[in-house]
Amino acid sequence: MDLFEKLRTNQGPIGSPAREFNGHHYFAFPKLEGELGPHMRFQGKEVLNWSLNNYLGLANHPEIRKVDAEASKEWGLAYPMGARMMSGNSDLHEQFERELAQFVGKEDAFLLNYGYQGVMSAIEAIVDHRDVIVYDAECHACLIDGIRLHKAKMGEYYKFNHNDMESLEKNLQRATKKAAEKGGSILVITEGVFGMSGKVGSLDKIVALKSTYEFRLLVDDAHGFGTMGKTGAGVGELLGCQDGIDLYFSTFAKSMAAIGAFIAADHDIIMYLKYNMRSQTYAKALPMPYVVGGLKRLDMIRNSSEFRDKLWENVRAIQSGLRERGFDIGETESPVTPVFLHHIEGGVAEVATLTKDLRDNMGVFCSIVVYPVVPKGTIMLRIIPTAAHSQADVDYTLDAFAKMGDKLKKGTYRENTPSIDPKTLEVSAEAATE
Repeated sequence: MDLFEKLRTNQGPIGSPAREFNGHHYFAFPKLEGELGPHMRFQGKEVLNWSLNNYLGLANHPEIRKVDAEASKEWGLAYPMGARMMSGNSDLHEQFERELAQFVGKEDAFLLNYGYQGVMSAIEAIVDHRDVIVYDAECHACLIDGIRLHKAKMGEYYKFNHNDMESLEKNLQRATKKAAEKGGSILVITEGVFGMSGKVGSLDKIVALKSTYEFRLLVDDAHGFGTMGKTGAGVGELLGCQDGIDLYFSTFAKSMAAIGAFIAADHDIIMYLKYNMRSQTYAKALPMPYVVGGLKRLDMIRNSSEFRDKLWENVRAIQSGLRERGFDIGETESPVTPVFLHHIEGGVAEVATLTKDLRDNMGVFCSIVVYPVVPKGTIMLRIIPTAAHSQADVDYTLDAFAKMGDKLKKGTYRENTPSIDPKTLEVSAEAATE
């Protein structure tokens, strides 16, 4: 078969349903227009937007916009021109690293130009062919892809059931034996907040296992940084176990409303990463406006609880309101608010019809999430409350969801759903994950 013919006939587990439902630019790659925030425009209509990871509402904050504009005017987007190791370092990059490290309680930090590539590269640099990785079954794709870069054989990294300490301990026993055979070490990988379910990782319980097993712990706290803990320093702060996290990673794409990421750890480990992370050694440094803007964002997060307090006010309002109206939002303990849909006999096609009703007729925009982003059989809508939302936004959305839920139970969406052969979608999904 011609290589391109294979790509044309199988668009993958996400692309194939999008094509079946004529969903490009609607369900996938939608174009939201206007100022970033709760109220935007979608396909010519105003919508109430619950699909931005702008947790603290900093994306359009006047002070942030002013600093971003001034930094862009002063530095441009090219400076510093080069990779950090060669010609792309600066005092401001190192200042930002020091302040990030101090904020999350670590000795040092390393700025990364992107989060996804950055954490993949960190994992690849940390472990070698002798080492063993143990990871949570619901780790984000960036972590899974980093694990795939592991130089060991496929059978030498172990997956434990999500947030299941008994499963983790069994796998640590296997990993300890394997590491001893190979003369290697163990790296455990998990998340602070799991971005689809909203569950908080059992970091305190994992850290407690260090008294029995020898391993190092890497935590991706992308959704926890800025939102969780007394000061916003993340889930480790919330659970009182930050010292037990050996490698703390977060992206700037959530609470910081920017681009870039960082990893924090002991000074010697950060120095090793600075000289051995291929994604940073061979790529351009984070441009100066993002560094200057990042310092301002960190300052606002660190010195004011106003944004975090408003976020959590909205989180409590919408999550309690959804539960009161009979919706299943799982076990979320974070701002991430999944709405698990039941009574779905028409599968993805029925949820597509439901989502169109929410967007087109009720003016509520939220993301539909299906396999392979979540496990097979799970269908959910994801709501991301932010500090920029108002109580009126919450009330309007709860009313809209109540109407949607009533229609769902009555089978209204199923009756209005076009017939699509589910085998088409299943085969596409399976083929893409082999």
